[in-house]
Amino acid sequence: MLVDTDPELANQHALSAARRAGRVAVVRETAAITAYRLGDFATALRELRTYRRISGRNDQLPMMVDCERGLGRPERALELGRSVDRAALETPVQVELAIAMSGARLDLGNPTAALGELEIPQLDPSTAYSWSPALYSAYAATLEELGRQDEADEWWARVDRAAEALAEAAEDDAWETVDVVEEALEDDGLDSGPGSDESDGAELDDSELDDAELGDAEPGNGYVSTLGDDESDDVAGDDLGEVDEDNPRDIDGSAAG
Repeated sequence: MLVDTDPELANQHALSAARRAGRVAVVRETAAITAYRLGDFATALRELRTYRRISGRNDQLPMMVDCERGLGRPERALELGRSVDRAALETPVQVELAIAMSGARLDLGNPTAALGELEIPQLDPSTAYSWSPALYSAYAATLEELGRQDEADEWWARVDRAAEALAEAAEDDAWETVDVVEEALEDDGLDSGPGSDESDGAELDDSELDDAELGDAEPGNGYVSTLGDDESDDVAGDDLGEVDEDNPRDIDGSAAG
């Protein structure tokens, strides 16, 4: 993607698009993400507020919290993160928010509270999800801040195991195939000519239909801020100045039940 290879150019394109379609949520979201990647946290936060107002979604709340951190405002980051019901967020967003909130706690020099932010149900080393390596990494780094190196080493090892399991799952999915063979229906004796009344036609019994045959799959199956001080820059101001959670993998590589 362009944002990965040339984030500055991607940001220029996104800002140009936002000038033309400033009320389209995904356009403002893209402008925010590219600005964030460039470290332009003020622009990113403004665009994210606009995106949130237009879309009504909280899926970019973690990035908004991180932008407040980038602007040197960890207290406001924490306030923003507490402004929503985390249980109403999708699981990956909950995890990203926990990581951002933990970072804000570290910014305030409180690693104990930072560790607590990460101790969420998703901190489960027995299965690996797309967000697991990032969560485990944040936990390991915070343990190091607390001087608990032995525990940190264990979690760094879990980062590697989770990444390996996810890579294996991705490889399996890349090779998954399903063959569907449709067989022609046998003649049921009904008149299907021009004179027939199709609207009153008899329904076919299930036994008259041939089942579709499924071939074997090879090789396997598978951050609106409530703070409000900058919101005048939002929609009215169209002028402009980041493994499927439903498919966890056991750390040993097998599919979770």
